[in-house]
Amino acid sequence: MWCPSATLSVWANAWLAGKAAPDDVLDALSRWAPRQSVTAYDAVAAGHTGLPWPDVHDSAAVSLLQTLRTAAGRPALTGPSVNVVLPVPGDVRGLAAGTQFERDALAAGEALIVSDPRDPSVAVGLVPECRYDESDDEAGMPELCALSWTVYSLPAAPTFDHDELGDAEYALRSAVRSAADALGTLGLGSANTDVADPRALVEQLVESSRHHRVPDHAPSRALRVLENAAHVDAIITVSSGLSRLPTAAQSASQAQIATEALRPLAAVVRSARMAAVSAILRSAWRY
Repeated sequence: MWCPSATLSVWANAWLAGKAAPDDVLDALSRWAPRQSVTAYDAVAAGHTGLPWPDVHDSAAVSLLQTLRTAAGRPALTGPSVNVVLPVPGDVRGLAAGTQFERDALAAGEALIVSDPRDPSVAVGLVPECRYDESDDEAGMPELCALSWTVYSLPAAPTFDHDELGDAEYALRSAVRSAADALGTLGLGSANTDVADPRALVEQLVESSRHHRVPDHAPSRALRVLENAAHVDAIITVSSGLSRLPTAAQSASQAQIATEALRPLAAVVRSARMAAVSAILRSAWRY
């Protein structure tokens, strides 16, 4: 998993479907941060979830589970009541236009939507906020110490129309080749002694995402798509950073070619990840 909302979506859904225990959800979230809390943004959200209102205060991780259970209502046994969204400027599918939830989810680049299958008018959105330790770690970087989830009421449950997993996998195969070509275009030869091996940097990024577990019911194809998406995303990250280094590219024109090749790949990665998560969510409800 590449973001907290994706982790919470697949594990909360597995728990609601009876395929995971509450401790499994909390353990998966702890891989992101040791502490979790949840707060209602408005009175309607508090009413849908049972969170405190109007005296707003952070509730602990156990309250996060209760929030999800209450918002999801009674299991309909027809499919997931939890979905993840990955909004970016120009593509805010799944978000209620003009709401604070839309603005905050767009700023975070991720969110979770929970709805009651028996009552589509009841839906809430959750947006995580990262909190860091004020003291730096040994590497000089602030350490993520807590995730604070804010719950917003939504006008109604949105309709999700994700790409098919097969189409996403096919698109990713082409994206892997394009991303690799872009990395090669940056021409990091032996003369660039100040730049680490780009392929080693890619592998480091991919490896760092592998300690986030996925429920056992996840289809192997969905896991393969997530792995390939992580690989492409890592290439995009490394290539984007290297293209900004004056010594990294053999020429400014080659750097521009690489940048242009990378630009559309981010959308492919987003679509593939959403298709894979959607497949994982649905698989929990197959008996």
